[in-house]
Amino acid sequence: MTSPAVSSVHTLREALAALRQNALTVSAFCQTARSQAALFAALPPKFEEVWLNVVDRLESSALFSEESCSFSQVDLLDSLAQVLDKAQAKLGA
Repeated sequence: MTSPAVSSVHTLREALAALRQNALTVSAFCQTARSQAALFAALPPKFEEVWLNVVDRLESSALFSEESCSFSQVDLLDSLAQVLDKAQAKLGA
């Protein structure tokens, strides 16, 4: 049986993949990314702080053209993937 936190990781990975394929908007991704209470509860508070910081930067970058702001959307998506990797390792999933 999969825990709610592990399910959240899978949900976020799917949303991240959809965003990379332009099948999901940044706004929709950010809404999903912020709504994973089970994951936030299962991990140390630092995870939520780091995750939401990157999500906020991603949302801000969406206000500008692809690479014209101070942070690259591609780099931010890569950072989110790395945070998910660490969360998954911490959960032992």
